[in-house]
Amino acid sequence: MGKVGILLVGHGSRKEYNKNLLTKTASLIAERHPNYIVKCGFMEFNEPSIPDSLELFRSEDIDSIAVVPLFLARGVHIDEDIPEILKLKDGEKKGTFKLQSREIPLVYADPIGPNPLLADLMAENASQALSIL
Repeated sequence: MGKVGILLVGHGSRKEYNKNLLTKTASLIAERHPNYIVKCGFMEFNEPSIPDSLELFRSEDIDSIAVVPLFLARGVHIDEDIPEILKLKDGEKKGTFKLQSREIPLVYADPIGPNPLLADLMAENASQALSIL
């Protein structure tokens, strides 16, 4: 299997550290998974937008794209806004994306949700906070 594009999607914020969270997470993914070409896109407040980031994939040598929201839970952006930007119909999780000369599969991942890794991370954060006692 060839390279996979990952579009990591964040809400965006006027606070710079929120943008940094997404861009640093994207860098970590790319560093740990060299078969992924990772880009960031934001719903609002920050650049690049989701459509602008998708446009950047058109010149990449990839075989598929996964759009991965860095959101904890479902909401209007996850269920309506992002699928609309991706041109996915109600409830669809896959579509296609046109590169220069061909179409490739595009899939839309779920938000993080109640993931055991998230539970472990929250327990670690609690432990760190308690260490100051």
